[in-house]
Amino acid sequence: MVDNISWQDALSRLKKGNANFVADHLDGKLQNSSRRGELVSGQAPFAIVLSCADSRVVPELAFDTGLGELFVIRVAGNVANTSTIASIEYAVAHLGVNLIVVMGHESCGAITAALDGGDNGYNLNHLLGHVTPAMNASEDKDVNAVVKVNAHLTCKQILSRSAIIEEATKKKDIKIIPAFYNLGSGVVDFIQD
Repeated sequence: MVDNISWQDALSRLKKGNANFVADHLDGKLQNSSRRGELVSGQAPFAIVLSCADSRVVPELAFDTGLGELFVIRVAGNVANTSTIASIEYAVAHLGVNLIVVMGHESCGAITAALDGGDNGYNLNHLLGHVTPAMNASEDKDVNAVVKVNAHLTCKQILSRSAIIEEATKKKDIKIIPAFYNLGSGVVDFIQD
C-alpha cells in the first residue's frame, strides 16, 4: 500500500481550499498541461470525496484543488452502492488515501425525489432505495435534515459493507467524515462526531 498524508493533514487541506473557494481566492494551480504531464505515470490523491452528481456541487472547485489531488466519486444522492464502495476501496487499498468525505448538499434533488415518493422508473427507484434508511432515521423530514442523516449513514455503510476498508482502518488511521455543502455560500460543513 502506498503511503499518503494523514487524514488530519488532508482535512486541513480541504478546509483551507474551501476557505479559498468561499472567499473567491482560488489559486488555480495544478490545472495545466504541465500538471497533466506529471500525472501520466500515476496519481496520488490526498482525499476521497463521495459527492452528489448535482451540477452545482463540484468538489474540485469547492476545495480549490487541481488535477490529481482528489479522488472524486459522484452519484445522485451520494449513496453507498456497490460501485461507489468499490471505487473507494480502490483509492484506499491502491492509492493509500486516508480520508474519505461523504458530501451531501443543500436542496438535493435525489433526496427530494425520495421524500416525494412515487414511481420514478426502475433505475431511479433503485437508486432512491439507498436513501430510504436516511428518510426513516431522520426525525425531521426536511430535505436538508435528511441529506445530513444520509451522509452520516453512508459513512457507516462504507465501513460496514467493505472488508477492505474495515481492514485498512485496523492497520492505519483512516477517517470517514460526513459533510454538507451549502449552495449559496459554498461553505462545506464537516460534521465530525
